[in-house]
Amino acid sequence: MLKPLFVLLVLLPFAPLQQPATPAAPSTMPADAAHLVNPVKSTPESQAHAKKMYGYDCAMCHGANGNGKGELVADMKLTVKDYTDPAALKDLSDGELFYIIKNGKGQMSGEGDRAKPDDLWNMVILVRSFAKK
Repeated sequence: MLKPLFVLLVLLPFAPLQQPATPAAPSTMPADAAHLVNPVKSTPESQAHAKKMYGYDCAMCHGANGNGKGELVADMKLTVKDYTDPAALKDLSDGELFYIIKNGKGQMSGEGDRAKPDDLWNMVILVRSFAKK
């Protein structure tokens, strides 16, 4: 009776684990996203926190300074906009950027509920600042 239990315990680590599917980013942005207005005023502390979040979650693809040349871009054969170019974001409102950062776009996963809305709005300010340097 213990033998089948023992075999099961020995083989369990070799059983394939099914990974939950990563939800795809929404394909269309709601119309009201374009009209959202950034309610936060950045502070040195809030921008330091946004830079830290960006470094953890975004720089691997978007590059440390937003130039779109992160480490994973070539490996994953991605095309990522260069946010140091002011033209890259000129057609996106702050609300649209907020929506993309929160919900993702294409292969990019969003922050979802991991980040507070104020943190996401500060990330919008940070991304816009890349073109001003």
